[in-house]
Amino acid sequence: MVTTAPPPFVFHAGTRPLLVSIPHMGTHIPPHVASRMVPEALEVHDTDWHLDQLYGFARDMGASILMATHSRYVIDLNRPPDGASLYPGQNVTGLCPVDTFDQTPLYLPGQEPDEAEVQRRVDAHWRPYHDQLAAELSRLKTEHGCAILWDAHSIRSMVPRFFEGRLPDLNLGTASGASCAAEVADTLLGLAQVAPGCSAVLNGRFKGGHITRHYGNPALGVHAVQLEMAQCVYMDESWPFAYRPERAELIQPTLQRMLESLLTFAVQLRA
Repeated sequence: MVTTAPPPFVFHAGTRPLLVSIPHMGTHIPPHVASRMVPEALEVHDTDWHLDQLYGFARDMGASILMATHSRYVIDLNRPPDGASLYPGQNVTGLCPVDTFDQTPLYLPGQEPDEAEVQRRVDAHWRPYHDQLAAELSRLKTEHGCAILWDAHSIRSMVPRFFEGRLPDLNLGTASGASCAAEVADTLLGLAQVAPGCSAVLNGRFKGGHITRHYGNPALGVHAVQLEMAQCVYMDESWPFAYRPERAELIQPTLQRMLESLLTFAVQLRA
């Protein structure tokens, strides 16, 4: 049987000046990579699970949606293509990770990707996603006079490798204020802080990855925000990582209000 590999991304063009990017929800690992990995790697534990379902309302709002299909274990679309660390001095995973968040090796001994393979993955997966992202932001800006980028992520609430203790539920990142207008960040934080049963922080441990930092440019009319959400807010954090509708339904109104506030801001920019 011949298995057809999925394209690097799935894209929906919306009608309003908002693009929702979901770079870490992919689960596909090509056979030539999977054959060199340990069994646990094929369970893709560090996926940003179910974000397409959690943000299902965004399409009805008129947002454009860009979603990765391949696992972050193949290539991390939220890292710069040269592999430079986004958090110098802190423990992070790389452009083509070789271990899990729990520091378990992904590959069988001696089977890690070399520099040539990393570059092939950049060309095959990273570049197409970013080309589409850049093209859509350009289209939105041309049609609407501005573009808003929402980079959606989620992570286990406790990952000692990256942070001590339990992560706040809603972690907004604006590259320490560089990727969007301060009034946008303040509004979003205010909405997050009143989310039922949730804690929130702005530019804490997660300030925004490459996507937020690279594309957010308020002076050019492009405002970018990352939300890193603790997965316990809407799903089970252990295998098989089940979606929990009863939890998701509690946070979705807050997420929708956040995106609506961005669209309101976009209208004000055009006025």
